[in-house]
Amino acid sequence: QVQLVESGGGLVQAGGSLRLSCAASGSIFSINFMGWYRQAPGKQRELVATITSGGSTNYADSVKGRFTISRDTAKNTVNLQMDSLKPEDTAVYYCHIVVINTARAHLAVWGQGTLVTVSS
Repeated sequence: QVQLVESGGGLVQAGGSLRLSCAASGSIFSINFMGWYRQAPGKQRELVATITSGGSTNYADSVKGRFTISRDTAKNTVNLQMDSLKPEDTAVYYCHIVVINTARAHLAVWGQGTLVTVSS
């Protein structure tokens, strides 16, 4: 079993900042991929940012220059620093990882989601 615990969501005014964290635990051998996705009301879930085991990052065009994804390999955590937040960033943010567990099986795991609300 692999579990994800997310933290850091909340209410912030436009222009403000928030930092999301996601900690993975359980039967983890290695983590290949970590990322953040979001789903706004009435919309499909979309990619926000991802980071590979090698440290390569990818961002949605809408967040480039404002959001920064990082990972702590030793702690199995991934963070999303969100600056210059806009009302359109309001959504439930989900952590997503792809791991190899101790049985050497590949697993895709989603967090429970954390709500980010940006007021205008």
